[in-house]
Amino acid sequence: MQEPDAYPARVPTRAVLISIAGIWLCYLALITLRSLLLDRAYFFEMLGLRSMVTLAGMVVTTLAWLILRLFDNSRMGLRMSLALVVMLPAALGLAMINRQVFSGLDQKILGEQRNPSEVQIRHDTAGNVLVDIPDPPQLTPDQLAQLQKKFAEGALWRQLTDIAIGRYFLLLAWAALYFAMVAAEQARASERREGEYRRAAKAAELRSLRYQVNPHFLFNTLNSLSALVMTGKGQAAETMIQTLSAFYRRSLAEDPTGESLLEQEVALQRAYLDIETVRFPDRLKTRISVPEVLEDTIVPGMILQPLVENAVKYAVARTSKPVTVSIAAQEDFGRLVIEVSDDGPGTPSGDKTGFGIGLANVRDRLEARYGNEASLVAGPAPGGGWRAVLRMPLVRHGG
Repeated sequence: MQEPDAYPARVPTRAVLISIAGIWLCYLALITLRSLLLDRAYFFEMLGLRSMVTLAGMVVTTLAWLILRLFDNSRMGLRMSLALVVMLPAALGLAMINRQVFSGLDQKILGEQRNPSEVQIRHDTAGNVLVDIPDPPQLTPDQLAQLQKKFAEGALWRQLTDIAIGRYFLLLAWAALYFAMVAAEQARASERREGEYRRAAKAAELRSLRYQVNPHFLFNTLNSLSALVMTGKGQAAETMIQTLSAFYRRSLAEDPTGESLLEQEVALQRAYLDIETVRFPDRLKTRISVPEVLEDTIVPGMILQPLVENAVKYAVARTSKPVTVSIAAQEDFGRLVIEVSDDGPGTPSGDKTGFGIGLANVRDRLEARYGNEASLVAGPAPGGGWRAVLRMPLVRHGG
């Protein structure tokens, strides 16, 4: 897993370009609607020129974004200050572009006017040309040249200023939108990283809990094997070694954090009970009842191992009478219920450390994988002996 800052969160380029196009097209639609409602003079010419200005606005905003994106992971105060600085020349540039684009139409409008002393021509921030004229005689060429010069000298900076302020506000509005998009993307990236950490921690917890099972079982089995060798039961010891080898080939091949089919889990516990049967040939009896319809349900790997071990260690090994260890499964209102029980002496006596560790291991693994959706209840069975009942979501393989 990468470090949190190895790949900084970025707003997808496609989303940025859509936002730029969206805000400028919205601007174009609004000023076009305004012109359509208030003044339809030169409407189609204005629409074409506004479209050119809008396209220029998209290009300039994209160039500004290429600068802003370099500071996506900086403090918000720095990014806001940068936007205020970067968008100012961008707005002035757009004002100049607007002036150049509309200059031809300005000349045309001036050429149609009649009294230079009375004509009032101005632009609003949307690029509209506003002309206030009376109805005087036709302008002479000299008067027209004088009017054009006066218009160019007296109104240029006022128009540029008005337009630049409007563009500056529009660019800052987009910058605020972009900052919100960056913040949202960073929040999503943070959530993804948190999810990765959480999954990694969960996997580590499951792996640790699973690894607690194998050594405990191995120590018990080696003790049993040692007892067989010391009592001269060589054939039984050889059988146990072969069965132990087969058991570990199956159990160690599994992913410690993975799951297995209930059928496979029960087969693994059957192999373990076969091993212990070599040690307790006259005392250990087994009974397994798993309906065929539940064999393809999913359970955590080796989830039953501590419970079966407890049954052998605290029921079979501590009595001279025959003890039956049972594994049964059933479906109960859409949940999988697995019961591991014995008809031994009941509540363990003496040292309960190993017994408690086994139960805690199962509970912790169920909680780590299913949360509150699974449980383990253990205690004395009504008819004598001990019973542990697991309840977990019923999930079928491939379902």
